[in-house]
Amino acid sequence: MVAPRLSALGNCSRLAPGFHALRSYATSSSSVNPTEVSHFNALASTWWDPYGSSRLLHLMNPLRHDFISSCHALKPHSTTQEGLRYLDIGCGGGIFAESAARLPNTATVTAIDPSTDVIEVAKQHARKDPILQKPGRLEYFNKAVEDLEVPQLPKEQYDVVSLFEVVEHISTPAIFLRSCLPFVKPGGWLILSTIARTWTSWLTTKVVAEDVTGLVPRGTHDWSKYINEHQLRAFFEAQDGWGTNGGMKVLGCVYVPGIGWRMVAGGERWGNYFFGIRRDP
Repeated sequence: MVAPRLSALGNCSRLAPGFHALRSYATSSSSVNPTEVSHFNALASTWWDPYGSSRLLHLMNPLRHDFISSCHALKPHSTTQEGLRYLDIGCGGGIFAESAARLPNTATVTAIDPSTDVIEVAKQHARKDPILQKPGRLEYFNKAVEDLEVPQLPKEQYDVVSLFEVVEHISTPAIFLRSCLPFVKPGGWLILSTIARTWTSWLTTKVVAEDVTGLVPRGTHDWSKYINEHQLRAFFEAQDGWGTNGGMKVLGCVYVPGIGWRMVAGGERWGNYFFGIRRDP
């Protein structure tokens, strides 16, 4: 494998003013990349194998819930965690969506993904659990976020909009994120996880994870699409009505072989991390 050029760390071409290096150019109105969809379609049959191609996602899932809870607990606008409405964008086979739908404080989970094969796997797996068959508890749709009707009233919006391991697969992250913002209700949270674009992440996610150990199927990640925490922070700081009064939280996480994922303060500067932003009440 050829190492990436260091200049790529600070180079996201065609920068949009005010979005601080988040790629924002597009050739269509959709965030869907056919190449990415084809790649994940090929992995659909192994999505629920805890030792298969999505093993690291299964192991990471408890940390997703821990991070969401920590965001809700932030003052001065701590959020009640009862009757929560979730929108899981890029849900894949439903690892997070199913687990969120089983929580006693969940009202409903809407989960979307542009991959037809992956959504079918998610639906089939959900049928095994009677709890998930309750009307409105968990609904899957084979759609991109741009295909959803934009909410007009707070009651149509969501307490949590999640984008787990999604933005690093998007060619136009600024446009994509702007499409997601209207779905968050005032006081609600947009929660995502992604990977910083550094030498360390190139070594761990591309060389070690894909090429050496095969923990992740080869071709899953494109290092040039990774997004650094300061880029996301700058993007949201440019949005009116987001993240004020302490309504922003970032926390790194690292995978330790034989142990699993662990939260690591400061890890957002070199590898995987969670990022949460609250819409002002």
